[in-house]
Amino acid sequence: MPLFNSEAYVLESINSVINQTYENWELILIDDASTDNTINTIKDFILKNENIKLLTNKVNLGAALTRNKGIDASIGDYIAFLDPDDLWKPQKLEKQLVFMSKQNCDVCYCSYELINQKGDSINKTVLALNELSFSKLLKSNYIGNLTGIYNVGVLGKIKSPNLRKRQDWALWLKALKMSGKPAKGIQESLAYYRVHKNSISSNKFKLIKYNYWVYKKGLKFSSIKSLYFMLIFLKEHFFIKPHQIISTNKI
Repeated sequence: MPLFNSEAYVLESINSVINQTYENWELILIDDASTDNTINTIKDFILKNENIKLLTNKVNLGAALTRNKGIDASIGDYIAFLDPDDLWKPQKLEKQLVFMSKQNCDVCYCSYELINQKGDSINKTVLALNELSFSKLLKSNYIGNLTGIYNVGVLGKIKSPNLRKRQDWALWLKALKMSGKPAKGIQESLAYYRVHKNSISSNKFKLIKYNYWVYKKGLKFSSIKSLYFMLIFLKEHFFIKPHQIISTNKI
């Protein structure tokens, strides 16, 4: 969990990990040189929970390098991600790990619900695809980062490229390429994603330039190849509609 000026929501996010029905977890918090009260806010959790660790950056490194620092420090057989304003439902880890064992898959993800800044439902659920190949993921980002899990024992530690945005998409592309097998999705919603007014997920047009750099810098495609896949992305994202979003009243 990378932290940067996260005092407003981080306690709720940490509690959603503590309340998991699957108990054999470690939570690595990496503070990216916060200037607010984030560190003081989480001190009690660190003192009371041996499986919660805190790392700190002396200078601000950005989300990608900060998350990678947590990956380096991890000792678990699986890696999952949670930002400090999002939430997991209590059975999230348990259900996904059981599912991964039964399906013999290296990468798993699930559906998730959208909430506003106050934590209230906005009556939308993003449904996970049942299966996701590398070629399909190359067209658009189908994995909500707060829902993804990958098997470290099989794939090793996969890190994000140093991109300002959308580095999570590049990570999941690398994971699928290394796996050689499709990722598997769970239709049940197991997490809550908090939508902020100025987030890139709330403004699809902001995605365009960031997605280009996923192809160009993250995947090392040529400029021409990156532009080609950007055209495919635009078709997939705006006309095919990569995710099915349904109305929901659950929270």
